[in-house]
Amino acid sequence: MVELLSVVAGIAMILHVGMLAIVVWRIWRGDTVVDRLIGVDLITTLLISILVLLSITQRDSIYIDLALALAALGFISTIALAKYLADEQMF
Repeated sequence: MVELLSVVAGIAMILHVGMLAIVVWRIWRGDTVVDRLIGVDLITTLLISILVLLSITQRDSIYIDLALALAALGFISTIALAKYLADEQMF
């Protein structure tokens, strides 16, 4: 059962890294700033999922703590960038 979990987590890790490459390409070639902002938000989500998968495969809970910190930072940065795009000022 443990071997099956590690195989599935490895396959999911490969898929997430592939999706990460697609999103980086979309940010690079994005048409508008909003497309790039959505891409950055999606990158943080994919990195959170990769950290959780690493926590499963390595059996180390430090990756969960890093994922929580990245989630908080990603949320705050997305809100700040969206406000900046809407108002053209930060505060």
